[in-house]
Amino acid sequence: MTVLSAGAALIAAMIPLAAGPVAAVPVAAAAETSCRVKDDRLVEISGLVADGDGYVVVNDGADEESGRKVFYLTRKCKVSRTVSYPSRPQDTEDMARGADGTLWIGDIGDNDRDRDGIGVWRLAPGGKSPTLFRLSYPDGAHDAEALLVAGDGTPIVVTKDPLTAGVYVPERPLDTSATVPLRRAGAFRIPVTTTDNPYGFKGRFVVTGAATSPDGGRVALRTYADAFEFDVEPGGSADAVVRAIGEGTPRRIALPDEPQGESIAYTADGTALLSVSERTDGANGVDMLRYALPDAPAPIAASSAGPSAAPKKKAAEPAAAQRPDEGGIPWGALAAGGALVAAALVLGLVIARRRSR
Repeated sequence: MTVLSAGAALIAAMIPLAAGPVAAVPVAAAAETSCRVKDDRLVEISGLVADGDGYVVVNDGADEESGRKVFYLTRKCKVSRTVSYPSRPQDTEDMARGADGTLWIGDIGDNDRDRDGIGVWRLAPGGKSPTLFRLSYPDGAHDAEALLVAGDGTPIVVTKDPLTAGVYVPERPLDTSATVPLRRAGAFRIPVTTTDNPYGFKGRFVVTGAATSPDGGRVALRTYADAFEFDVEPGGSADAVVRAIGEGTPRRIALPDEPQGESIAYTADGTALLSVSERTDGANGVDMLRYALPDAPAPIAASSAGPSAAPKKKAAEPAAAQRPDEGGIPWGALAAGGALVAAALVLGLVIARRRSR
């Protein structure tokens, strides 16, 4: 048994004792395929937003220069244009879209946890070059793959720390001439689920992407297995988003058996979530999947909805929504489960050394 499998097995054994019952399997609902991404440059898609009449995506730390761009896609997933960075990014892991159409790219990946700082790129609507803002953690390096933007335009970084993800916000307004320190404003304690995914148990306990709804009233965090959607107080400030994630009761949307699900976004009308995996099947490309949200508010007006037309076909994988009180972790019990914490440390050390894109 490898160290990884041993750590995962130990946690799996202790969760029922320390964290209460595992979430029940939700009622299945079909995921649908919106389109298929086949461009040879898009082999490690890690960030996704719906924008205008199509989508925007970025790769995860692309090895080839041709992949280190911001890619605009039509609603049929064809590349319509690209925007280059003015300097080489280190590891672009997620995207967010502000209410005004501003795009934010999270240069926040750090698999080896050895970066002195991270960055976010800001691209104005119609812009030809993004602007870099540098950030630093207050408590050492973290790997992160999830970026949100609050209604007030504040970027929010959610780490990939196992079991409990840190939520970080800038201490002061962003500044192109200086590194701005982050503060740990909150945390997301990832609920227990049983959703199938290629990484098994460990795939359910790291955050790999995030999304903000078009109206700013909801945010979603995803793992390799599930998405968790939170309602945000009116106004959508950074503090409101942090409170929603740390104190709110999310809805769970199962995202089962995606090849390597790291991206999540809302459709432009806010009625569904979109997901696209890193490309794992060569020339065949990868499907962009659409998961309807049963509890979504009324659709946003068609004039601003963008790519929300009915998908072309249904995929085989099921998806569904449920409240986390059907399987959330009672954290007082978790605090008493010292063995679970020890096992989590084992898994965290392994994940820190594993290249996961």
